[in-house]
Amino acid sequence: MTISDLIDELGGTLSNGDPTRTVDAVNSVEQAGPFDLVFAESSAAVELALNSGAGAVVLRPSAEQANPHDKLIIESDQPRLWFAKAAHLLAPRLLSTGVHSSAVVSQEATLAPAVTIGPCAVVGSHVQIGEETRVEAGAVIGEGVHIGAKCRIHPRVVVYPGVTIGNGVIVHAGAVLGADGFGYVRDNATGAHTQFPQQGTLVIEDDVEIGANTTIDRGALSETRIKRGTKIDNLVHVGHNCQIGEDVILVALTGISGSSKVGDQAVIAGQVGLGDHVTIGPGVILGGQSGVFNGKTLTNEGQKPGTIFFGTPARPLPQVLREQATLSRMARRRDKPANDSPDK
Repeated sequence: MTISDLIDELGGTLSNGDPTRTVDAVNSVEQAGPFDLVFAESSAAVELALNSGAGAVVLRPSAEQANPHDKLIIESDQPRLWFAKAAHLLAPRLLSTGVHSSAVVSQEATLAPAVTIGPCAVVGSHVQIGEETRVEAGAVIGEGVHIGAKCRIHPRVVVYPGVTIGNGVIVHAGAVLGADGFGYVRDNATGAHTQFPQQGTLVIEDDVEIGANTTIDRGALSETRIKRGTKIDNLVHVGHNCQIGEDVILVALTGISGSSKVGDQAVIAGQVGLGDHVTIGPGVILGGQSGVFNGKTLTNEGQKPGTIFFGTPARPLPQVLREQATLSRMARRRDKPANDSPDK
């Protein structure tokens, strides 16, 4: 693409160079060539970028230093974001290859134009798949599933019957969407467990990304819902009846128990555990390995913007640090040898 085309799509300002020059790809500063784009945010990074082999650099307004190689300079308030969006525009487009001869596709399934169904994939009856979506090798799409346009379902994904997936969704290899939730009723007389009905559904809204080997359960009697723009890392588990808000980040090895709610733009770091019926408010940041007990609500109310919650039970990080410092002082006092008696 030409620099002019990129700026038309992404905004920004060309402060130096010919707008008709082309860029083929993004790259690191160390490996970039004359048709590559790099970004720089700090002063040190700007200097390295301008002295690299890259043909184009995106940086903040007024950040340009001496430009010894007369590079193309694009100015943006958010260079890293501009670079990331440019990477998507410059990525090679995957062409539709149709339905592979080894795939099994129900005659009652509806495939829009330019859909790709990979080797050994299975598509059940009454499935609807939108335009330009790709279902890769070995994926299983259950009966009555609806998948929107321009999605990518990677190899060995399993989508249980009745799940709805919006547009632009990416599901990485091995993920399981819509399995039964873990809900049982115990017989007090015998101790036996009977499964509570798991007949609800799962809705994945537009532009969600789901990591490899992540599992998201269907609702018990209603639905589990992952809202628009949420990004889920590998090896995350979301239990039945959960409601995950818009633009949420869920990092690897997080486990969210049933009927919990996570507000818009919350960030849940790695190995966090949420009990059932927990509510996490909008914008809350939970540090790694934190825990929230059953039924608790955690919000930013009364906290400074950007406050991180940490520990089990999760509480504001400044409080945790004060508690740890107090415990450390108490331990030192306890371990300190007693003074010699004045009688000696």
